Amino acid sequence: MHTAYLTHPACLKHDMGAGHPECPARIHAIEDQLIASGVWDFLSHHEMSKANKEALARVHAIEYIEWVFSQSPHSGLVHLDGDTAMNPYSLNAALYAAGAGIKAVDLIMSGQVRNTFCNVRPPGHHAERSSAAGFCIFNNVAVAAAHALEHHGLQRVAIADFDVHHGNGTEDIFHDDPRVMLCSTFRHPYYPYCGADSGNDHIINVPLIAGSSGAEFRTVVTEQWLPALERFQPQFLVISAGFDAHREDIMGGLALKEADYFWVTETLKDIAGRYANGRIVSMLEGGYALHALGRSVLSHIKSLSLLGTVR
Repeated sequence: MHTAYLTHPACLKHDMGAGHPECPARIHAIEDQLIASGVWDFLSHHEMSKANKEALARVHAIEYIEWVFSQSPHSGLVHLDGDTAMNPYSLNAALYAAGAGIKAVDLIMSGQVRNTFCNVRPPGHHAERSSAAGFCIFNNVAVAAAHALEHHGLQRVAIADFDVHHGNGTEDIFHDDPRVMLCSTFRHPYYPYCGADSGNDHIINVPLIAGSSGAEFRTVVTEQWLPALERFQPQFLVISAGFDAHREDIMGGLALKEADYFWVTETLKDIAGRYANGRIVSMLEGGYALHALGRSVLSHIKSLSLLGTVR
């Protein structure tokens, strides 16, 4: 099998209350599209184990990890920040979501699959070393990247983040670690109101103004991401796959289409093919317009699995 699909029933039990956009229906919206399109049957399907504290501690302060465990409620909701809450099942879901990246890296490094898509929640890229934020508890892509470095002995891992919001947590964790390159596009000014004036040689932050379309997105990826990735020559690529920059997502304010997600995936596949033996772990981040989310992830996975071109 070329592409693996990872999820776990625990991710459906994390619920931050009626009306919260980061809801269990997001997982169903993606799976409904994959099944209806027939792509579902071409994927290899895997469940993952929970991340342990040792794996989390590669990217999070142990004091923060222990605090999250202590906050897990027996009933009701506990807020970790203004946007991020835990119900009695949320800790379990967050551990499985982080564990998905570990399982995905291991599947790829063992040669069982070429790439993976992890349909998990809660998302992760706003979670900093010592804080939850923006619906995120543990930083799933950071856990995956650190596992590739520390467990598999790689020297260079790249993270590509095309969510509409800047991956401030990922930047916080890897800002001083030149083994990890972060390439991030995001609307600015917009939550989390940072990123435009930060970065360094291995943190490539590219802000976009509200209303930017796929044309602007493709230009900055081509002109700013690709030269940096060519210089870096990553041995592994992790994608923070947020789909809230879609034109139908009213929370986003950008204007990407399904074809743009197919294009950027093809572009990143080319980099991975030349430098990383095709190794890609893609992990779900944002995307809250359910129909657009399902279609966009379908386009993304079609590219990962070489099943055709989106027109």
